[in-house]
Amino acid sequence: MRWPLKSLKPPDFGHPGNAAASHPSQVPKETMKKHLLLASALTGLMAVGASGAFAQNIAVVNGKAVPKARVDALAQQLARSGRPVTPEMQGQIKEEVIAREVFMQEAEKRGLSASEDFKTQMELARQAILIRELFADFQKKNPVTDADLKGEYDKFVAANGGKEYKARHILVEKEDEAKAIIASLKKGGKFEDIAKKSSKDAGSGANGGDLDWANPSSYVPEFAEAMTKMNKGQLTDVPVKTQFGYHVIRVDDIRTAQLPPFEELKPQIAQQMQQQKLGAFQQGLREKAKVE
Repeated sequence: MRWPLKSLKPPDFGHPGNAAASHPSQVPKETMKKHLLLASALTGLMAVGASGAFAQNIAVVNGKAVPKARVDALAQQLARSGRPVTPEMQGQIKEEVIAREVFMQEAEKRGLSASEDFKTQMELARQAILIRELFADFQKKNPVTDADLKGEYDKFVAANGGKEYKARHILVEKEDEAKAIIASLKKGGKFEDIAKKSSKDAGSGANGGDLDWANPSSYVPEFAEAMTKMNKGQLTDVPVKTQFGYHVIRVDDIRTAQLPPFEELKPQIAQQMQQQKLGAFQQGLREKAKVE
């Protein structure tokens, strides 16, 4: 960056009309020394000012300085979204900020900032940013503690612990159909083939009625109650009626529930609890607001 050195007046070594003092060689040594020290100090201040200005701005577009703070803000925005800001990306961010300044200046030149559409969009953007800051402030002041997380995990274990069942079922609409299927199975019919052909549950039916491993709490009460009374390899003697129809159930295996450890589920639980807290906060504000 070139500085306007010509605008600095040279040291005044004497009155212009004093011929004896019009040349530096004729100025007393002490006076010359003082002027040289002053010139040196001014040069140093100029250098500091230059480096400070350079550190604060990344460019000057059409005479207008573009502050480095814009680059930092955009980089932080990317980092918050989960994208790592690499040195290469820093250069791209800088170019993006400069391009935005160019386009913004052109939009201003065309008077677009005075349009009603622009003002409306700016107000919507202002609202969105302010609301985001409100929610961020709430979450910062109302964090989910480790005790909260452990308590929620213990509830999960209580609800999903115990035994897990690997079961199959065939779902039909009428009780007589279910009874006929049970009779066929007891005569040697293949469960998987009948499920593929007759089950109304298309998802499990395509897999031979396989419901995979699950806790009894995953099923409707009537189904869970019947299943938990059965032993490994057992088939229901009578159809089980639920809101979906009539089920023919077979238990293929039983095991102790295998639950993920606390540390593995901790991030997921934290996210869920934060969302619940924020949701309750939002609902509370809406309920307290007087809307006419």
